[in-house]
Amino acid sequence: MVPDVSTGSDTRGLIAYLFGPGRRDEHTDAHIVAAWDMAGAPDPGRDPEATYTSLAKRLDHHVDLRARELGDTKPARHVWHCPVRTAPGDRYLTDTEWADVARRVVAAVGIAPNGDEKACRWIAVRHADDHVHVLATTVRADGRRPRTHRDGQRAQQECREIEAGFGLRRLKPGDMTAPKTPTGAERAKAERQGREVTARQWLREQAYAVAAAVHSTEDYFTVLSSLGIQVKARIGPETGEVTGYSLAAPGDTVFFGGSKLAPDLSYIRLAERLPVQSTPDHVLQQAADPDEPWRRAEAAIHAARTVLHSGPDASAQGHLDAFGDTLHNLARATPGPNHAELQAAATAFNRARRSAIRADRQATTELRKAATELVYAPSVPGGVAIALVFAAVHLARAAATWHEQRGHQQQAAAAEEAFRHLRAGYRRVAEPVLADLARRTPRPETVQRFEAAVRQTAPDHADRILTDPAWPALATTLAKAETAGHNPRQLLADVAARRELHTADRPAEVLNWRITAQPNRRAQAARTRSTRHATPTAPPAPQRASTAFIEQTEDRRRRR
Repeated sequence: MVPDVSTGSDTRGLIAYLFGPGRRDEHTDAHIVAAWDMAGAPDPGRDPEATYTSLAKRLDHHVDLRARELGDTKPARHVWHCPVRTAPGDRYLTDTEWADVARRVVAAVGIAPNGDEKACRWIAVRHADDHVHVLATTVRADGRRPRTHRDGQRAQQECREIEAGFGLRRLKPGDMTAPKTPTGAERAKAERQGREVTARQWLREQAYAVAAAVHSTEDYFTVLSSLGIQVKARIGPETGEVTGYSLAAPGDTVFFGGSKLAPDLSYIRLAERLPVQSTPDHVLQQAADPDEPWRRAEAAIHAARTVLHSGPDASAQGHLDAFGDTLHNLARATPGPNHAELQAAATAFNRARRSAIRADRQATTELRKAATELVYAPSVPGGVAIALVFAAVHLARAAATWHEQRGHQQQAAAAEEAFRHLRAGYRRVAEPVLADLARRTPRPETVQRFEAAVRQTAPDHADRILTDPAWPALATTLAKAETAGHNPRQLLADVAARRELHTADRPAEVLNWRITAQPNRRAQAARTRSTRHATPTAPPAPQRASTAFIEQTEDRRRRR
């Protein structure tokens, strides 16, 4: 059950809408189910003796009486409006049940507390099966204003109790950090245009993806404009600096402020994470080892998981915000068969990346740097990319647990949804690779040597590792690592220490991807020798963040 509180100043206009046909003739059998005084509230929908217009005027007069008595001193936004809608799949409530819902909501938010004879006047109108509209004038009979502080949150809390009492679907309680949901008019417009999502939702996802890939607010606006999105910057009259912005979809006339898309897309929040500076040159330089950006991101995600387990809440919240950027850039840098799942995971995690806990972004430098480097990663290096997705799977699950422990139910559900998408994307690309590794298991004597190394370096987990279905793949990976210059015994000890194995369902699979993410020592040594003897050349001219992002977007369009 979802309440949606808003305020306005036009009682008559809202009444006309509630009893009218609706924007798409969707209103049927409009009638009052409850009111401050059923005898004193004329019902335009249930009185055949009078015309709709005259009854609407009378209803407006009665509901708005206390505000009219104040004359010129009445509050500017004295109309309180709260549609309450049941969740999809719920049974339809009766008029009597909706009346009970309305009375409980106006009492909970302070509009009409139980037993208060001087409370505000209100009505509840039903014109559809699945929702009711509560309209009130926020002026009491004694001329005072009601105490409606945090009315949206109080309405949500009451709806959670109503759901339990009525046997309805239990929705997750919010903490006032969720983005504003699309209005009915926005959904209707999307339907007319044949779009699956509204302009608000589409702009939100575009803004998140761009913010994840750039290094400055200047590049943020440049990239959005290059994608055809209309950008309006709000300039402070005294300072001449940008103080806010709004966006509109290509060809649209409706603009949405950044904070109306999502709380963390406001200009103030973006400026905190995107200082006004150009992209650092070291990010734009191509690494000698194309796997290196992926390895750094994998290591940073592993470090973030440690923070979620034992770090301060502010630092953990900051890492979750940076992880949201990482998921967007990971999806952009991974155009393979798991791209759709990774993109869905990034979209789902947008709700899990913020809560009422203020994020400490200063503690997330390494993860943010690694996330941005993925935009410029030269290729998708097979197993190393899978290792990164594998690490992301476990961080998403850790994020769900972290939110759940703190009572952030909406965020926990979003992180769990992201986890499911990541896991599906991981399995799609990992299972063929693991099967191929298992088919190429080294000679029995080599396997026995690796078994002995496992028992020596991880005695508490050796039996689980060696009986794991992924053990043959791990044996092959150990053989490849040995060829690359690693000592298998020391390597096992290192990777086992970096990831606790008590909670791992498949410890051999965990070790396999941790080892895969290790650099090739022989290749590194060869590159070092080559660099020493190479003739110095001028570094390539750095490419701005906006240019790189735009080129990747155009490449993706051509592939489609």
